[in-house]
Amino acid sequence: MVSILAHTQPQYATHDVTNQPPPLAPYDASEDVALLEGLRREGAEWAEKDIRRLGLTAGGAEAQEWAEQANRYEPELRTHDRYGNRVDEVDFHPGWHHLMRTAVSEGLAGAAWTDDRPGAHVARLAGGLVWGHTEAGHTCPTSMTYAVVPALRRQPELAAVYEPLLTGREYDPELRVPTEKRGLLAGMGMTEKQGGSDVRANSTTATPSAEPGVYTLRGHKWFTSAPMCDLFLVLAQAPDGLTCFLVPRVLPDGSRNAFRIQRLKDKLGNRSNASSEPEFDGTVAWRVGPEGQGVKTIIDMVNCTRLDCVMGSATLMRKTLVEAGHHARHRSAFGARLLDQPLMRNVLADLALESEAATTLTLRLAGAADRAVRGDEGERMFRRIATAVGKYWVTKRGPAFTAEALECLGGNGYVEDSGMPRHYREAPLLSIWEGSGNVNALDVLRALTRNPGTADALFTELALAHGADARLDAAAARLKDTLREADQTGARRLVERMALTLQASLLVRHAPAAIADAFCATRLDGDWGHAYGTLPSSADLDGILRRALPTG
Repeated sequence: MVSILAHTQPQYATHDVTNQPPPLAPYDASEDVALLEGLRREGAEWAEKDIRRLGLTAGGAEAQEWAEQANRYEPELRTHDRYGNRVDEVDFHPGWHHLMRTAVSEGLAGAAWTDDRPGAHVARLAGGLVWGHTEAGHTCPTSMTYAVVPALRRQPELAAVYEPLLTGREYDPELRVPTEKRGLLAGMGMTEKQGGSDVRANSTTATPSAEPGVYTLRGHKWFTSAPMCDLFLVLAQAPDGLTCFLVPRVLPDGSRNAFRIQRLKDKLGNRSNASSEPEFDGTVAWRVGPEGQGVKTIIDMVNCTRLDCVMGSATLMRKTLVEAGHHARHRSAFGARLLDQPLMRNVLADLALESEAATTLTLRLAGAADRAVRGDEGERMFRRIATAVGKYWVTKRGPAFTAEALECLGGNGYVEDSGMPRHYREAPLLSIWEGSGNVNALDVLRALTRNPGTADALFTELALAHGADARLDAAAARLKDTLREADQTGARRLVERMALTLQASLLVRHAPAAIADAFCATRLDGDWGHAYGTLPSSADLDGILRRALPTG
């Protein structure tokens, strides 16, 4: 007798999964020729072994899982403990702490400031380009910790106490007396509801106490990310004008400073990172720099964080290009692998050009920052203008780039567990943080007006590629003509031309002919459409893709 059970067993023949790519992880996030070449070129070849090791960690299944968990289980605000005491703490998933611990121990926070080797700041940026393949939210506190060091040095007695802990490699997340901890993280609170990017409109007040250099603050900050940091640089109105202050979460006597977190922002992206609205009322703060010179005090900090925004966008480009290339390598349609389809190859090659240009510019800016710190005046002037140019352009390219990379995965890319929607939501932030596009475009005009040497530094850089490509020479000549008529209305157009000409000059000097020629033909000479995937038929797609895509 045939058992009736044989006819009732569930059948799953229709559920066979075919034509889907395998998981990307584990992979090597440092497998990026443009990054490694730039690392060596900008003076940090000594860091290559560590960068390669970090790349394997970043692309590993464990680190990728930390990233997913940190974003799925978002930070939670606790204003009071169970007994009713005000605590103003934010709880994070363990995945966040694993990411932070790795980033700090690898020197991606403040460690570069105490590393005397030439290229130390380049090595840090290269580490960020690799470790950023995990997720972007936790790079906010590491970036701010890095950036506060030069500002804090304007008050040597404070720097002497806190800099050794800000530049260490120990991650210690508990709120305790700062000087009793193994390592510190720092944040910043500049933006207020009525001010936005116009920080001079801030209304937080600073009242001097009887103790020299010590003030009490009263006011409300609109965007203060990573509120569990140990120290914050904030701006407030002192008797003689806008001034920079250092605000600790825990005071030297062990008591909590008045840092009342009103709420956490419900943001489009960057959701692993808590962004808060703290209220100051009798908050103890130490002055950093002279009264009335708050903006001057924080300008070095702004240069650092803007460079990290460029790095963040370049990292997102590279990460999503790798994801798109992996998908195209393993998925077939219309009788062939996507990677072998001519139109898909055009799209991926166009994205690869954009990614390499962003990475190369990021590392050039890092080299300028490193040499400027070491006293090179020409590099300081170049850094002043080129960082603002890069911040404007590279971060502007991020959202469209990420959307195109997502589309390479089709509907699979639109599904949350592919990871691509998280990258897409992250992309706009980097153009907004540390000054929107308009703010950075106007900052370029300000640099040209107040520091005429910045234009000379830019054209000195461009001249290094003179004669190598007629299209680049013509673009540089047009740029000189445009500078003579620069005004606020045309600021974005000017900065775009500066960015593309600078990127092209770097690629002409340092990239293979396939890369440089295609970039100049499209970005400078206009042989290009309005979307990615419109490279001309003359472009060497095979040469571009061989260089750009990992071999796995």
